[in-house]
Amino acid sequence: MLNKKRILLAEDEDHLLEAIKLNLELEGYKVSTANNGKKALQIFKEERFNLVILDVMMPEIDGFVVAETIRLENSEVPIMFLTAKNTNEDKISGLKKGADDYLTKPFNLEELILRVNNLVKRSLKGEDLKEFNSYKIGDKTIHFNSFELVNGDESITPLTKKETMLLKLLIERRNEAVSREQILETVWNYDVYPSTRTIDNFILTFRKYFEPDPKNPVYFHSIRGVGYKFTDNQH
Repeated sequence: MLNKKRILLAEDEDHLLEAIKLNLELEGYKVSTANNGKKALQIFKEERFNLVILDVMMPEIDGFVVAETIRLENSEVPIMFLTAKNTNEDKISGLKKGADDYLTKPFNLEELILRVNNLVKRSLKGEDLKEFNSYKIGDKTIHFNSFELVNGDESITPLTKKETMLLKLLIERRNEAVSREQILETVWNYDVYPSTRTIDNFILTFRKYFEPDPKNPVYFHSIRGVGYKFTDNQH
């Protein structure tokens, strides 16, 4: 089979990891595996995938955080969660993190394969769709791939990678409060935890970039005791 469809499988139970991998390979998929969240993110950054399957409860970084981090870089690849938790609250939480499907353990391997086939088909249809590469706020346009802000007068302000990732997170969750903890986990990825003041400084910088009056923000808000919110009713 030429051009095999690729799946990233992250699961910390070795026997389950091997069983799922074998069954997916029998279906003709090429499977890359990880037994913790940190390794899953490393592999994801190195290869292109048609589907990501994540166990929720994993060491290093859990599946929810892995999904959120993936979504900052790729809004198209389908994500499926595997979990031992079977509450509606967890399912809703998973879907909010950007998951496309949710399977509760123990599950039937035939059902898993059926769902995988459906998600991969959907991903192939969506391959031609435009990635979430830019976003306009007022007369300024953020270009996420080139880390640039194009101003109304066509001048360009360079953005750092962290600025770009934080903007993307807040914009993808627009009109919702995003907690400091979520920002630290998703943008800083557990490497170095900055102080709350660091995030505040990013928000102050965004206000200088985008707000007509930075002292009375309409886009970037601090929510006391919770985190931050990007508000945009034009999109």
